[in-house]
Amino acid sequence: MSLRDLRVALAAAARSFTLAAALAAALAGCSSVPPAPPAPPPPPEESVKPGINKDFLDPALDIAKYEQRFEVESREVFAQRERVVALLGLRPGLAVADIGAGTGLYTLLFAPQVGPKGRVFAVDIAKNFVDHLRAEAAAAQLPQIEPVLCTERSVELPPASVDLAFVCDTYHHFEFPRSTLASIRTALRPGGELVILDFIREPGVSSEWILGHVRASEAVVRQEIEAAGFEFVRREETPYLRENYVLRFRRP
Repeated sequence: MSLRDLRVALAAAARSFTLAAALAAALAGCSSVPPAPPAPPPPPEESVKPGINKDFLDPALDIAKYEQRFEVESREVFAQRERVVALLGLRPGLAVADIGAGTGLYTLLFAPQVGPKGRVFAVDIAKNFVDHLRAEAAAAQLPQIEPVLCTERSVELPPASVDLAFVCDTYHHFEFPRSTLASIRTALRPGGELVILDFIREPGVSSEWILGHVRASEAVVRQEIEAAGFEFVRREETPYLRENYVLRFRRP
């Protein structure tokens, strides 16, 4: 075969290969399965206890009434407040979120512990409580206290802004626990901790008021929080608390 004949043969072979490749691509395009449509978003979380926060959302909420209810020696978490604060292990410079701060019982105790370089986010769903906390912080000259008005679904804190989130007798007021826990997890820095102090709910042991008011047992609370992406650390030893338990979790 001459050189000219060889060139003609190679050119013909190249054209045949190109046509075959194009045909294969066209056939593949015709037979390919179209991509599946994106999955629909999950339905909105439903309330686990409708109306649980009705009194706190009342614009006429009376601060003095709740001070008399919350800040009395007959309330266990008030009587043992110094021990509870010591249990948390706060230190200067930490950023702490007091979620469900109410009248400011623990907020005002946390502020000296974290010092002027720390921060205490006093988070509550009741605007009257938030306004009260703002006034109390100013009167006590504690600029490290930052009152925050939250919603029924979010604590409304900046991402990665908190070292420790403290929830005292408030978890049972989380009307949308999955959403609220997700917002707490977002607010915590990696390695940050969530401490839950809540009522023991156990038939035959707890009062009728607790059984009717508190929705979830300790086991259910732990299950919900772990499902939200938190690691269980421990159940704190609190022999001085008879009606409440303390659970500690960590954000990975």
